Amino acid sequence: MTINLYDRLNEAATNHTLPAVVAYNRIDGPGSSLDLRSFQQAIWRLSQIPKELRSDPSMEWSRKMPRTIGITINTGTRVEAHPFEQDKIGVQSIEYGTEVIGKPGEIVPSKENWLLKIIDIFCLSGVMFVLHNLRTGTHSAGLGGSATATTGVCVLANELSGRPFSGTQLVSMASCMEHDLGISITGTQEQANVIYGGIVDYIWCPWGIPGQPDTGFGTSIRTELLPPEYYKECEKRMTVFHTGKMRASTDVNAIWSNSLLTISGYALHAKKPEIAYEFREGIRLQQWDRITESINDYRKIRTHLCSDYLAGAREIVGHSTALGCAAFPLGAGGGGGVLVFGPKPESLATFREEIKGVYREIPMIIKSSGHDLINLPLKGERKWKSKY
Repeated sequence: MTINLYDRLNEAATNHTLPAVVAYNRIDGPGSSLDLRSFQQAIWRLSQIPKELRSDPSMEWSRKMPRTIGITINTGTRVEAHPFEQDKIGVQSIEYGTEVIGKPGEIVPSKENWLLKIIDIFCLSGVMFVLHNLRTGTHSAGLGGSATATTGVCVLANELSGRPFSGTQLVSMASCMEHDLGISITGTQEQANVIYGGIVDYIWCPWGIPGQPDTGFGTSIRTELLPPEYYKECEKRMTVFHTGKMRASTDVNAIWSNSLLTISGYALHAKKPEIAYEFREGIRLQQWDRITESINDYRKIRTHLCSDYLAGAREIVGHSTALGCAAFPLGAGGGGGVLVFGPKPESLATFREEIKGVYREIPMIIKSSGHDLINLPLKGERKWKSKY
């Protein structure tokens, strides 16, 4: 089965209605790295999960489970479908100035083909996916940019082929394609953020939720921690600064993963879920000092396991701490973006004023959705039974 999009996309181009997906980045905070496959599998243990998962808002039973709290922000990648040669597919990145082209059914699973291979999986032809960052200067910002782009391509390809895959399946696909084809060491948090969005607590279930059929890798137990009407309270207290340094996320993640193989390293990693749980509860209950403490505790463990985590961010961490704020290098650290959280908005305002001109701020607004669909569904789309 081949879905040739050439004619329909030509018509859409004429009508200025080319289909697109805007996929948004995330702030992860404490819990980052617990979504990596090796961490999920190493730390997860069978728990007595209540029959009604949300009967207890605190979800105390999940305190020791691997989790990440994702906060969707208004940076990310726009992925747009353009008409292309009838029997070919392509991917073009505006920021990186790259273009990869191939023939459907003949795309080899190599690193340079990772996005092209996703399009090929959906049996599409006659289409070029064009990727464009929503904001300049966010390369290597620790916001999950490559995973956001990968998931955006998965979502758009899924839409153009009539939604054959569910949201969980897209999370799994995006994660496996990026990780297994050697783009980066990645887990499932950025991908889940693009699919679901908002301020969400993700409890990772590496083999699916026990007792629930039709779940597997990419599955999470999700809880919205704050509804949109409370987003402003978070926005007053957090921002992201870019150090201007390049991150080596794969190298740092590899060091953390290797430390799982030592007794002392595993013991430190095993402390992370409870700290992430404190971060969760701090957000849910708007207990801002609790958030500060969890960020500081989590950063200390990560730095102890890999000193390169703070590369390029030590000045921000020291200066923010002196003002009663907490700083957290995003993603795998090693430079790039740093989350600065101030339990009191005036403390963050002071930090912002004092560091102005030294580091560049990445302004952000919290979003309730992880992606937006534009000019979709495309006319003539085939429909499958499954949906998000």
